[in-house]
Amino acid sequence: MKFVDEVTIEVTAGTGGSGCISFRREKFVSKGGPDGGDGGKGGDIISQADENLGTLLDLQYRKHYRAQRGQHGSGGNKTGESGADTIIRVPQGTLITDAETGEVLADLIDDRQCAVVARGGKGGKGNTHFKSATHQTPRKATDGMPGEKRKLNIELRLIADVGLVGLPNAGKSTFLKQVSAAEPKIAAYPFTTLHPQLGVVTRSGFRHFTVADIPGIIEGASRGKGLGLQFLRHIRRTSVLLIIIDGQQDNAEEQLAALLAELREFDPTMLERPRLVLINKIDLWDKELAAVNKNRFNWADALASAHTGEGIEPLLEKLEVILFPAENQ
Repeated sequence: MKFVDEVTIEVTAGTGGSGCISFRREKFVSKGGPDGGDGGKGGDIISQADENLGTLLDLQYRKHYRAQRGQHGSGGNKTGESGADTIIRVPQGTLITDAETGEVLADLIDDRQCAVVARGGKGGKGNTHFKSATHQTPRKATDGMPGEKRKLNIELRLIADVGLVGLPNAGKSTFLKQVSAAEPKIAAYPFTTLHPQLGVVTRSGFRHFTVADIPGIIEGASRGKGLGLQFLRHIRRTSVLLIIIDGQQDNAEEQLAALLAELREFDPTMLERPRLVLINKIDLWDKELAAVNKNRFNWADALASAHTGEGIEPLLEKLEVILFPAENQ
């Protein structure tokens, strides 16, 4: 299935039905009073989160959504039926904003969570409302109000506990495969991961947490270079950042500095959340290099091999301490 995480659509809520001009007609009553009913309310446009969806693909092919208009009022003080709502189903983690104003209209996290993103118009008033002591037979009713019309930006942000951050080919996908049942594509060249991947890590005591892998970040990603800007949004919701450094290269400190700089430029608040640093690919070190690097990388939280699994367990334990603080006291 094609992965689509951002679309723009137009929505038009239903127009309210018009009020009715009508007069009571009964036997032996030649001039009955007004009995025109009100128009029904127009239908709303409602967005609803659906745990069974994982992409915005359906919205990419349908760009305009309308809700039903309300029915007109009728005689006998009968109010017209309200128009049917239109429900737009989206994946959990979807953020919806007004494309013109930037106003956040909905942030749908939980399954079946709903939000009205465009309200239907009110129904018009029937002539009953315009009767007065000096005007017993009003021939006045009002039209229904138009429904809201908006252009919406719909953006999917994956919901995960841990977000993997690293340069291309740092071993993020290998790490995800090592700790979960996810099956990301893995190869020794940059940008093997072309869209975000999610994996669930199962631990003892019925604990589990989700991990999100995004395409590798390159310098300038926060300004749109490479694939970074397109996917950095997917780690905005994560509780912990796990920064993976390619330990086979001799520029680990520079890698870390570059990644932190891109995160800071994209969203400074991302550096306020907990983070761990993993030096990966230690299986490629010989004994002499391993001894040297053990001291050289004493600033890192873990030295491990995502390929062999060496050093991964202590790292997962550190993640648990952060994610489940109450259970680790």
